[in-house]
Amino acid sequence: MPQNLNRIQIAQDPVSAKYGVLVLCTGNSARSVMAEALFNCAGMWFHAYSAGSHPVGRVNPFALEQIETLGLDPESFRSKDWFEFTEEQTPSLDFVITVCDNAASERCPDFPDAPQRIHWSFPDPAATTGTHDQVRSAFNRCFDALKTRVETLSSLPLNTMDKYQIADAMRQLGNQPMDHF
Repeated sequence: MPQNLNRIQIAQDPVSAKYGVLVLCTGNSARSVMAEALFNCAGMWFHAYSAGSHPVGRVNPFALEQIETLGLDPESFRSKDWFEFTEEQTPSLDFVITVCDNAASERCPDFPDAPQRIHWSFPDPAATTGTHDQVRSAFNRCFDALKTRVETLSSLPLNTMDKYQIADAMRQLGNQPMDHF
């Protein structure tokens, strides 16, 4: 049974986390930032970051609402360029997860440590048009699906798995349609 991320200790210290995760999307304003927050609430196994190929420069307020439900300070999240993670002093990365089809089809930069690349396709809630309630609902659905994938991953016996087995599990989760969750 997946663990409730609201009750898991947040791995704020990247040194204590076992695996570094970089979550990518084009604008780095919604899906990737929400996934970053969720991975960082998944216990001691992951320390996540997010970035975009063409960051919009701000995090979507509806994404920040979702992040706040985890008890995190929404002000600590920002939209970043993926080239920040190619520099000499970049954190160690084991996995790069693209959460939008645009970023998945772009040529990613070379990240140090040759991280495993995984794709999790999610529709962009920021592209939703309509009332505030309709947009908020799209963000809720995306956040819940991301949360379920991270919870499912975190419920695996990660202490018995190497990073290649974890990458395979991530890929299997990525092959599940969003409405499966």
